[in-house]
Amino acid sequence: MTNLKHYDVLVAPVITEKSTMASEQNKVVFKVAPGATKAEIKAAVEALFQVKVSAVNTLVRKGKNKRFKGVKGKQSDEKKAFVTLAEGHSIDVTTGL
Repeated sequence: MTNLKHYDVLVAPVITEKSTMASEQNKVVFKVAPGATKAEIKAAVEALFQVKVSAVNTLVRKGKNKRFKGVKGKQSDEKKAFVTLAEGHSIDVTTGL
């Protein structure tokens, strides 16, 4: 049974060149909630996609200061999770939930 909290932990999949190359090593990249722990991320991925997770690595990309049409602004901090799946499991993130 999926808990509604799992949908709050995983914000969105990350579709970039780097994440596509990581998928060849059986890894999937997700943008996650800033307060999410590795255990919560693992439980959410296993419950929502019915796969076995072997490892979770996280990182926080600090927000950058940017200008847009002369107006200063700051991008938000962003937390990502690199989820390594067990052998024989896979997720197609292009289909969505």
